[in-house]
Amino acid sequence: MKNRLVFLGAPGVGKGTYTKRLVAEYRWIQISPGDLLRTNVKDETELGKRAKESMDKGDLVPDGLVIDLVQDRLSKDDVEVGFILDGFPRTINQADALANFQEIDLVINFVASEEKILERLSGRRVCSKCGAIFHVSNKNLIPKVEGKCDNCQGDLFQRDDDKPEAIKERLKVYNDQTAPLIEYYQEKGLLKIVDANPDNVDEIIENVVPLLE
Repeated sequence: MKNRLVFLGAPGVGKGTYTKRLVAEYRWIQISPGDLLRTNVKDETELGKRAKESMDKGDLVPDGLVIDLVQDRLSKDDVEVGFILDGFPRTINQADALANFQEIDLVINFVASEEKILERLSGRRVCSKCGAIFHVSNKNLIPKVEGKCDNCQGDLFQRDDDKPEAIKERLKVYNDQTAPLIEYYQEKGLLKIVDANPDNVDEIIENVVPLLE
């Protein structure tokens, strides 16, 4: 089974959801640069200290440091069971670096229409107290009481980056920076495409599993 994976896809396609389902099913490791940054800063590792210096200045974390964080995580013994890289690589530079220290079995590009992405993200609501996520139209995520969290009754709000204009900007950034990776991995014969338009997560997972075997 192919178990060293990279997941690509624009904001709103559901990469995080599919990753969590597959990680739970196969006991793989989920590796996300954002999680690695938070963990290393919290644990005050050398990489974390370097990252915190940039963050404290209000700068973006340098590309090289993100690569170092991922390389360090992939050097741990637990990744031998399999892993999914979610949110890395984002650029050709990161993909070239990854190829130098880790072999990848499969890259899955989750694709959804801009209309579907706008519907998903603009309808998302987040609890101001516990951070739980709800949705105004997804029947599986509609809160029992409009505007209130099912778990703690906190007020629900819409994040600024989930507003339509912000979503369109996020999609533009994705297309400029990350979409070239599609051609990059196609040329290496590693890329498979999965339709992420259906709202049924089970249906999407059923389309992913055969690609792993």
